[in-house]
Amino acid sequence: MDLLDTLTAKGLRRELPTREEALAVLATTDDELLDVVAAAGKVRRQWFGRRVKLNYLVNLKSGLCPEDCSYCSQRLGSKAEILKYTWLKPEQAAEAAAAGLAGGAKRVCLVASGRGPTDRDIDRVADTIAAIKGADEQVEVCACLGLLSDNQAERLKAAGADAYNHNLNTSESTYGDITTTHTYADRVDTVQKAHGAGLSACSGLIAGMGESDEDLVDVVFALRDLGSDSVPVNFLIPFEGTPLAQEWNLTPQRCLRILAMVRFVCPDVEVRIAGGREVHLRSLQPLGLEIANSIFLGDYLTSEGQAGQADLDMIKDAGFTVEGADERTLPRHRADAVAAGGCGGASASASACGTAEHACGSGGGCGPCGGHAEQAPAEAADAAAESADEVRTDLVRVRRRGAGTELAPNA
Repeated sequence: MDLLDTLTAKGLRRELPTREEALAVLATTDDELLDVVAAAGKVRRQWFGRRVKLNYLVNLKSGLCPEDCSYCSQRLGSKAEILKYTWLKPEQAAEAAAAGLAGGAKRVCLVASGRGPTDRDIDRVADTIAAIKGADEQVEVCACLGLLSDNQAERLKAAGADAYNHNLNTSESTYGDITTTHTYADRVDTVQKAHGAGLSACSGLIAGMGESDEDLVDVVFALRDLGSDSVPVNFLIPFEGTPLAQEWNLTPQRCLRILAMVRFVCPDVEVRIAGGREVHLRSLQPLGLEIANSIFLGDYLTSEGQAGQADLDMIKDAGFTVEGADERTLPRHRADAVAAGGCGGASASASACGTAEHACGSGGGCGPCGGHAEQAPAEAADAAAESADEVRTDLVRVRRRGAGTELAPNA
């Protein structure tokens, strides 16, 4: 189809699609789905070959967060029966990280619940980074600690952190509907602080919170404008005990369309399938690898993923290879830009960044999610009812293993 030919050609040139083209990807039918996946796959292979980067989460501090993010099982007032513990010691975190690295992970993501770190917390994380890199100096370390204050990003960089994760999650226009204790602008500010300190910016989204197609396109274009080097695409895990526990609106087909749209908008960026992969993509997970070049290995922060060996088997069976520690993730033009201090930040125009003449590549009405904006309310309700019959709530499992537990990590 003309749309996919156009998007493929633009992706191979690192050229930004129009908003209308991005919306059209989300509006394609199930009959067109394999064509969409194939087109996005051509772009993915151009910049990342058939490599899959593995990332491993270490939850340094779990639960008891003062923020009220509606999607989060660690939020203020959450009744989700998750693990709750305070800061892991550096040696405990390093031991947990070692399990992921033994399974083939290239990047360790150090995550702590809370609004943002204190200066003492930065010291703790610095000690943890030293412990992890002392055991394996090649490992990439990404910190995810919430909102950053002045000079904290620089301190993390000096401690050896390679990247900082802080997701925008959804569009600016709807952000206030999911969180009231901080703003969308606060999140943008933290990504800019990380980028300005020379850390690789990792920032993504959560799909399935009831947002419209327009919201999804808005947040992905914003991520590109911010210069995100990696874009984690989370699919909402509707935890019991959270305000979004009943938001079961995603289908495997919808998830693939969202991944494809992200790939077309961010052709040469690390696109990661993050939380909710097993819950929502289910048996179509291997098709997701045709579009995304990065996944998490094993478990997530508060939920269990599929067994780490199952992830490795899936990658091999689908004809992909695990990216090695000595292989460069980003295409050379992006890797060079990151090494030079970042590219595609907020000052770069969306129309310029990503065109063939510029080296940086890319930076990074509310109907029910899973339908389209033009659906009438009655049709949307019928579609939601049909989808509810297929909901696999049995796939949502609270994490009971790994760091902070008596059981070994799943890696």
